[in-house]
Amino acid sequence: MHDTELGNAIKNELTIPTVSSSEDEAFFVVGIGASAGGLEALEQFFEHVPEKSRLCFVVVQHLSPDFKSMMDELLARRTRIPIVRVEDGIELRPNAIYLMPPRKEMIQSTGRLYLTDKDLSQGFALPIDRYLRSLAQDFGSRSIGVILSGTGSDGSRGIRDIHDACGLVLAQSEESSRFDGMPRSARETGLVDLVLPPSEMPDAILKLVRMRRSPEEGGEAEPVVPEVGLQAIFRMLRKEYGIDFSHYKPSTVTRRVERRLLLNNSMSVKQYVELLSDNGAELNQLYKDLLIGVTQFFRDREAFHLLASEELPRLLETVGDDQEFRVWVACCATGEEAYSIAILIQEQLALMNRPILVRIFATDAHRASLEVASTGVYSEASLAAVNPQRRAQFFVPKGDGYQVAPHIRKMIVFAPHDLLKDTPFTRLHLVTCRNMLIYLQPPAQKKVLSLFHFGLKAGCVLFLGPSETTGELSDEFESIDERWKIFRKRRDVRLRTDFRLMSTAGPQRPRITSPYGATSSASDRLQQAVYDRLLEEHMPPSFLINDRKELVHSFGKAGKF
Repeated sequence: MHDTELGNAIKNELTIPTVSSSEDEAFFVVGIGASAGGLEALEQFFEHVPEKSRLCFVVVQHLSPDFKSMMDELLARRTRIPIVRVEDGIELRPNAIYLMPPRKEMIQSTGRLYLTDKDLSQGFALPIDRYLRSLAQDFGSRSIGVILSGTGSDGSRGIRDIHDACGLVLAQSEESSRFDGMPRSARETGLVDLVLPPSEMPDAILKLVRMRRSPEEGGEAEPVVPEVGLQAIFRMLRKEYGIDFSHYKPSTVTRRVERRLLLNNSMSVKQYVELLSDNGAELNQLYKDLLIGVTQFFRDREAFHLLASEELPRLLETVGDDQEFRVWVACCATGEEAYSIAILIQEQLALMNRPILVRIFATDAHRASLEVASTGVYSEASLAAVNPQRRAQFFVPKGDGYQVAPHIRKMIVFAPHDLLKDTPFTRLHLVTCRNMLIYLQPPAQKKVLSLFHFGLKAGCVLFLGPSETTGELSDEFESIDERWKIFRKRRDVRLRTDFRLMSTAGPQRPRITSPYGATSSASDRLQQAVYDRLLEEHMPPSFLINDRKELVHSFGKAGKF
C-alpha cells in the first residue's frame, strides 16, 4: 500500500526513525486493548502522545473478520507517530504504533510480534488477554497495559500478568467510556493502578518511564529508590505488619515503590517515606502491593490438567479409609487457586466413588485477601477460565457475580500465615505455591522450600509456578514435569534447616494440641515431636477453625481465651 493512499502521516516499517542501541534496549511497550467505542478513545489517547516519547505502542482491537479496518488512516489524522500494520515476525521499535490486522491473533516474543490465524470455529476469542500475557512475559517491568472502551471482559486476565511482572496497568474511567464493560472488568480485578480518561493516560505513563533512569549503555532500567529509603520503608512495614520485606528481591520492591511514587504525584523518596510515617492508608496500600496477590482460577490450564489427570488420582489412592487428604495452598491471595484445587479433588473423588475427608489449608499473609477468599464471591470476569459445566456445578449466582458452592467452600480452611516466619503444616499430600518464590532472594527461597519439604510426606507433590525451581533442593525433589514445575518428594530426610527463618526471636510457646489423634508410627511420632517443638518456639496463642466454626487446631496458650 502506497503512502499516498494513507496520507503522508502514515509510515511503514522502513520509515520508522532509527534509534541508538542503548535507546532501543531500554524502551517500554504499551499494550492497548480496545473494542466497541475504542476508536474515539484511541484518538484521544494518541493526540496527547509526543512524537519522540521513546515508547512503543501495540494496539489490539476486536475486529470483525470481514471488516476492512481504516484504523491506520483515522489515527494518522491525530498523530505524527509512524503507524505500522503488523506483519508476522516484525521487530518492535520505540516511537511507533503497531496495529493488529483483522482475522489474526498476536503474541509478542523476544521483541517481535507473531501472528496466527484466528480460529473462527471456537467462537469469541480473547485476543487482548493473549497479547498482554505475552507482553508481560517478554518485557516484564517494562510492560504497560491499557484497557479502553469495549464490551465484555477481554483484557482483565492479561493485566494480571502485567501487574505480576511489576508493570503498570491503566483503565479508562467510566464517565469517559462509551462502553464500560472491558474497563469495568479490569477495575474489578483490583489490579488497575490508574483510572483516567484516555487523554490523561500518556502523561501518567511518561512520568513512570522518566522515574526509571536508563543506564548510559543500555540494559535494564536503574531503580530510583536508594537503599537508605528502602530500609526506612522496610522498618515501617515490619513494625506495622510483622513482615520483613528485605528478603524479597530488590527489583520487586523498588518497582512497586516506584509505582506508588507515581500514584502520589511523583514525589521524592524522602517525601514518600515521610508520607508513609503519617499516613496509615498509604502504608497499607504499599503493603498490599508488595504482597503481589495475583491469582486466577485454573491459571495455566495445561498445568492443572496434568495435576488432575496424573498426580491427584495417584495421591488419593494412597489415602486410607481412616485418613484425610491434606493440602496446603500457600500464598493463596484471594482464593481462586485454592478453590481450583478443591474442584479438581472433588471431580476426582466423584470418579473414584469413594468418600475421603479432604482438608485444604489455604494461607496468606494479607488478611484482607483472606477475607475475600473466605466469602468465595467473584465477578463474572474472574470466572473466564471456568468452563460452563464447572460453573454450573461448583458456583451459584450471587448479585452480579458468582459464589463458590458450599460443598466446595467447606473443604477449605483459610488462615493467616507468613511463609518467612511461621511454621509449616505437616503430613501433607500436596503443596502448591505458585509464583511467589520468584520474588524472594535465594536464601529465603531455600528456606521456604525446606519448609515445604518438611511438611510433605514422601512421594507427595509440590506444585510451583512455571518460572520457579527447587534450586539447591533439587536432589530431594523428583521432577514430574519440567515445564509446569510439578515435583515429587523423594524421601523423608531431616534437612539442615533453620526453621526460625527470618523472624525475630520471641518468647517460647507451649506445644500444640491436635484433635487428629495419635500418630501411627515411630517416624510419625518423631515428626510430630519436631512440629510441636517448632510451635513452642514460634506460634502465638490462636485457634484455627473452618467455615463451619469447627475447631481444627489450637495453638499455644489458647485455653485462657
